[in-house]
Amino acid sequence: MNLYENTDKYICHKYKDRDEWKSMRIKGVGGSDASTLVGMNPWKTNSTLWKEKKGILIPEDISDKPYVKYGTIAEQYLRELFALDYPQYEVQYVDNVTLQSIEYPWMLYSPDGLLYDKETGQRGILEIKTTNILQSMQREKWKDRIPDNYYCQVLHGLNVTGFDFVILKAQLKTEWQDGTVKLDTRHYKITREEILDDLNWLLTNEKEQWEKYYIGNNEPPTLLPEI
Repeated sequence: MNLYENTDKYICHKYKDRDEWKSMRIKGVGGSDASTLVGMNPWKTNSTLWKEKKGILIPEDISDKPYVKYGTIAEQYLRELFALDYPQYEVQYVDNVTLQSIEYPWMLYSPDGLLYDKETGQRGILEIKTTNILQSMQREKWKDRIPDNYYCQVLHGLNVTGFDFVILKAQLKTEWQDGTVKLDTRHYKITREEILDDLNWLLTNEKEQWEKYYIGNNEPPTLLPEI
């Protein structure tokens, strides 16, 4: 089963390179945009996102930042390690791909991998996150949970694909002053049935924001996340 084939839920778009893939992101709301759109991203406001999508602001290019380069390079190896550790899943990945919702064409999603459960036949999403823990506050956001901005991203992915579950593989990296590096690797599995209310909440709020401010072409008031 090729999970990247078009389905009744989404159309799969394949781009020639990463630059073309990035140029298409401006045309809708991607997974990493979802939390920003609803005011739950601590790093960017929804009004800044609106200006970027409208071409008023040029998005900051962070691809050369050390933590971004690390995450980009590490993703392939963490995906391969996941496949080794969890052989019950068939792990599929295609580079420079966007899945576009058929019902809501402005909803886009680029997964870090798609999963087929060989035992149950269920379909899932693999999300991979690498995070440098620089402050105790950052570690607290990962305590027994997924940070809100990443949680919105996986909800968005499930809404686009209609899949049964998502597994988020997180590598939390801490570097001590003596040069010691500590890696804390975690796996969070979330099934669709567990979070139906959250899925509906995000979809409703994304749809409202898109129709009111993007189709309506009105700059939204700034929504601030809880600290």
